[in-house]
Amino acid sequence: MAESMGKDGGDGELKLLGLWASPFVARAKLALQIKGLSYEYVEEDLGNKSELLLSSNPVHKTVPVLIHNGTPVCESTVIVQYIDDAFAGTGPSLLPADPYQRALARFWAAYLEDKIVTPWRRVFMVKTDEEKAEAMRQTVAAMDALEGGLKECSSGGGGQSPFFGGDSVGYVDVLLGGMVSWVKASEPLSGAKIIDAARTPLLAAWMERFCELDAAKAVLQDVHAVVEYARTVQARVAAATASNQ
Repeated sequence: MAESMGKDGGDGELKLLGLWASPFVARAKLALQIKGLSYEYVEEDLGNKSELLLSSNPVHKTVPVLIHNGTPVCESTVIVQYIDDAFAGTGPSLLPADPYQRALARFWAAYLEDKIVTPWRRVFMVKTDEEKAEAMRQTVAAMDALEGGLKECSSGGGGQSPFFGGDSVGYVDVLLGGMVSWVKASEPLSGAKIIDAARTPLLAAWMERFCELDAAKAVLQDVHAVVEYARTVQARVAAATASNQ
């Protein structure tokens, strides 16, 4: 299935290979939407991967993959930076020009991937309730430091700005923003709030602001649909585990 989305960027052909439920694909969509770029979206069936996907991402064989004028770019964090670099003259910049602020954004982006995304993904893949609870505990605990990261990144001019990127959405906002539907789905799925206003009030307020953005409204998945998708995936993992015992 393919569809054209976004506005005309005028800088060559863009095609995004994705899966509707993927928070990592949502990151790429958000970056493209914020930059106002036109692209063709191709929905992939990861149970029956296309030849285009396999040839474009032979290392990981997964989505997202951005194809720009026939050249593939893989991994969501790399794709978002590539979009910002390749279309520097189009739309707002996602990474700041100042070297220190740029380094700060990359630091918190790496923290997000290593300390939050890694254990959070395990919640949906591990076999026992104890393993799931531990993975969720690590994820929620890591949000405390990210709360400090938001305060650090958004502090400027003596006041508190609304986003990691300051007054406008930046690199870290896009990476965390792509996960928002899954963050909201985690409570009905696991009973745990990843972002809790009582524990991380800045992040909770950030999430509300982010969801009001036009780009977020255009891209983010329906939370109920994500919950149903996740339950299907978890049932598949449980069935595979049972058959191997």
